[in-house]
Amino acid sequence: MGILNVTPDSFSDGGDWYAHDRAIRHGRQLLADGAQLIDVGGESTRPGIVRTDAEEELRRILPVVRELAAEGAVLSIDTMRAEVAAECVAAGAAIVNDVSGGLADPAMLPTVAALGVPYVAMHWRAHSDEMQDLAHYVNVVTDVRDELAARVDAALVAGVRPDRLILDPGIGFAKTGAHNWSILEHLDVLIALGFPILVGVSRKRFLGDLLGDEHGPRPPRERDDASAALTTILALQGIWAVRTHSVRQHLDAVRVADRLSSR
Repeated sequence: MGILNVTPDSFSDGGDWYAHDRAIRHGRQLLADGAQLIDVGGESTRPGIVRTDAEEELRRILPVVRELAAEGAVLSIDTMRAEVAAECVAAGAAIVNDVSGGLADPAMLPTVAALGVPYVAMHWRAHSDEMQDLAHYVNVVTDVRDELAARVDAALVAGVRPDRLILDPGIGFAKTGAHNWSILEHLDVLIALGFPILVGVSRKRFLGDLLGDEHGPRPPRERDDASAALTTILALQGIWAVRTHSVRQHLDAVRVADRLSSR
């Protein structure tokens, strides 16, 4: 899953693809590099950010969704708003990727059920300006599993078909670096829920901390090798997809893992 942030303020590439023409060109490049899905987002969720309103979110992404979908791209729409999800599916998006798992907008789950598209529900506790205050767990692995299972139950009650559900552990969302590593070390607990798993680790802070030195964390754009190393491990575990900024590098990692696991 290639990341296409049509935002001025995302943590790694904010502003790079903010103009519609540049976003569309970058989407084409992600596809050329081998992305099977393009995840288009118009609202940054980096820690501490203040939310974008729905009108601005749609202004940013709708022209990009329309153009890339018309060219045959398979798109997921990264949004917490039912209104935005519905507009983008009408414009050609095929998947809704909701980092709040339906908690940010009570209309999201019934809307997705009515739309009949696959739905990614991520583990989430609060919006970006307060999520790190909630990074407290008895056992992060079982707590995340149980909270994701609750979102599954809510989605099913709302009418989302089980074969259209995908789960995301929410690496970096209301989690410390140690929490992130614990989840990645025990993904089998989440896989046991029986749903496809999407994982987004690309360029995230916990990798910057791991690779950092006395001057501080490694800058985001210098974390791609570490991100791809994780992708190799995740692919060997049978993860459904990884969400990444550097598609070709991660596709290479997946191909290596596929070759090893086929023997």
